[in-house]
Amino acid sequence: MKSIWMKQSKFLLTIVCFMVFASCQTEYTPKPRGFIRIDLPEKSYAPIVTDCPYSFEIPTYAYYVPDNRAGSDPCWFNVEYPQFKAVIHFSYKPISNNLSEYLEDSRTLTNKHISKASNILESVIIKDDSHVFGVIYNIEGSQAASPMQFHLTDSVDHFLRGALYFNVAPNNDSLAPVIDFLKEDAMHLIETLKWKS
Repeated sequence: MKSIWMKQSKFLLTIVCFMVFASCQTEYTPKPRGFIRIDLPEKSYAPIVTDCPYSFEIPTYAYYVPDNRAGSDPCWFNVEYPQFKAVIHFSYKPISNNLSEYLEDSRTLTNKHISKASNILESVIIKDDSHVFGVIYNIEGSQAASPMQFHLTDSVDHFLRGALYFNVAPNNDSLAPVIDFLKEDAMHLIETLKWKS
């Protein structure tokens, strides 16, 4: 009985040793860190017409929501993206010999992100045919609260400012595909913006 047990244990020990040595021949490669998959909808746009002195197009997967908070002006609004927990806040102001004040306010609000930004890139917008002029601020950095802000004006009567925010903790490295996607939507809104007389 003892010899059968010895034979079986030697056999098991041989198999275990063989498995250990055979498994150690392949190199271990750690798996890369994964992120959740983000399905982006197909781009399509619809016009937004209001009683305010502007019109433009927004994506069909976003919502135009008037800003009804206390202290908001009547033509302030948000473009909300519930599936991305994102919103572009817009504030509109009529110009009355105070354009330089609005431009400085826009710059100051953007510069509040300097402490978390690695870079702020400015792009000038000049659309002579529709009298739309402005600046886009692309705010780079993984901890920046707002990856994009901009202001638009006709230099005479209208001033519109926009800022993209997410309702999640900022980690712009993992949000990069969504940020790029929403920046395209903001650019489409800018391209289709028309001032009303």
